[in-house]
Amino acid sequence: MDNKRKLEQIKDFLLQKSLITSEQLLAVEQEMEVSAKSAEEVFVSKNIFSPDDFAKIKGQAFNMESISLSDAKVEPEILNLLPQKVAKNYEMVIFDKQDEIIKVGLVNPQDFKAQEAIEFLAGQQGLTPQYFSISLSDYQSIVRQYSGFKKEIGTALESAREKFTEGEQAENINLEETGDSVDVIKSAPVAKIVSVIIRHAVEGGASDIHIEPKHRDGRVRYRVDGVLHTTITLPGYLYNAVVSRIKVLANLKLDETRKPQDGRIRMKLNGDEIDLRVSVFPMLNAEKVVMRVLDTSAGIPNLTELGFSEYHIKIIDNNITKPHGIFLLTGPTGSGKTTALYSVLNMLNGEGINITTLEDPIEYYIEGINQSQISPEIGFNFASGLRAILRQDPNVIMVGEIRDNETAELVVHAGLTGHLVFSTLHTNSAWGAIPRLIDMKGEPFLLASTLNILMAQRLVRKICPSCKQKMKLPSTAEKIVMKEIEDMPEQYLKEFRGQYDFYKGAGCVECGNTGYVSRTVVAEILEISSEFRDLIARDFVMDDVRALMKKQGFVTLMQDGIIKCLKGITTVEEIIRASQS
Repeated sequence: MDNKRKLEQIKDFLLQKSLITSEQLLAVEQEMEVSAKSAEEVFVSKNIFSPDDFAKIKGQAFNMESISLSDAKVEPEILNLLPQKVAKNYEMVIFDKQDEIIKVGLVNPQDFKAQEAIEFLAGQQGLTPQYFSISLSDYQSIVRQYSGFKKEIGTALESAREKFTEGEQAENINLEETGDSVDVIKSAPVAKIVSVIIRHAVEGGASDIHIEPKHRDGRVRYRVDGVLHTTITLPGYLYNAVVSRIKVLANLKLDETRKPQDGRIRMKLNGDEIDLRVSVFPMLNAEKVVMRVLDTSAGIPNLTELGFSEYHIKIIDNNITKPHGIFLLTGPTGSGKTTALYSVLNMLNGEGINITTLEDPIEYYIEGINQSQISPEIGFNFASGLRAILRQDPNVIMVGEIRDNETAELVVHAGLTGHLVFSTLHTNSAWGAIPRLIDMKGEPFLLASTLNILMAQRLVRKICPSCKQKMKLPSTAEKIVMKEIEDMPEQYLKEFRGQYDFYKGAGCVECGNTGYVSRTVVAEILEISSEFRDLIARDFVMDDVRALMKKQGFVTLMQDGIIKCLKGITTVEEIIRASQS
């Protein structure tokens, strides 16, 4: 049942009971069209209703009792009365059993096919179903228990609770002041909790793990496809032990809680090598930990796998074969710049070429490439490291980031003296790198001689292929998109033959009802031609820059994204969000 039909069947009830205004309803419908979210997700995200309130409303609208399952722990034998696949397909769970009566939670009380499926399964086992309306968030919480993650964590937490005395719990123990701290950190329950948190993150495709303190306890959040989700809550008496366990694994100082620390954990998981980049940051009364998950077993993806368009790959191929010059990649933190650089370096990697990198930190180890980690605390920074690299007979140099004027000057110098240099810079667009470098005391005539290619990129979520469907754009979004299409070089629109269709994910079992699975790159690439070199050396006037970009057939980041929308890869909502970041 699609999102619009679900809303149609409940909106009359909301209006009759004066639970929502016509204006609020219109805003909800518009967001549903753009975002592919369900009515419930939009109502809750806009704080019009809480999840429990909306469960009650659904129940009242369809004459069904509602129930809150926010803290419910379902016994495996009860949960598995309903196969996981069926539970996900119909968005329902069995959460309790008393004698021959099973209690069934439905996200969609009006879904009669779901009830038919339960009636069939219950009849085979001599059981009688009793139905309840539940919130989408409660359903998702119960479904996660199928994986066994909550059970594993629950067992470990229970073991830890028994291990710590009531006195220790009450004092919210500080490991740095406890003589038995090492025993606590190495204890089986704490080690198990950390192990399960990491394993579940990797298996769930998380890019980052956040372990952060709250007032009386802590929480663990995973970033999946760019969005953070709370997974578990850690009791206050265990929080410091978990943080300290991670510090031990990352070879960080246990007794240092006032300064940030960075480390690395390398471990094997299901036979695969996993790297975790660990950052510990001091907060008011505790430390926060963020771990970047680096799955080195998958290898370095190529440009096509990252999602680069064919016309952009062609430009990159033409420029990385040049003997010298600068390749600059720009974008905000978390936009995939480092991975893209690794992919390009991997294309160049071979026995006849010396590639040396300066990184902070090293994210992936690549066989055949000389990788060095900077250490600013001992004076080994990008600038000093770059000076040393120039004495290492390099063909290709990668500098993790141009952070200051000195590094900018040395990068330009390296590009002038016969080296191919790759680096990153924080600007919002490809052409924005030029005024930024000039601001960092880069001489325009030197930049004109050394710059080969400027690239900006962002990451956007991909539409789930299992629930992809056509959609009509809201009028505001349509105006934005059509203006970009009008300005786009014609050669990139030929394949669509004037037929511009847009898509969204309706939400299904495969994507956890988000409508999205995984992420892809949207990019813009400015190739520095001889005309551009003259323009940079003479005077960087934006009107002249735009005219030359148009003449070259330059595709902006938003236009590249719109082409991906027309191909059904992502949504307009994602492209607008990424373009504004």
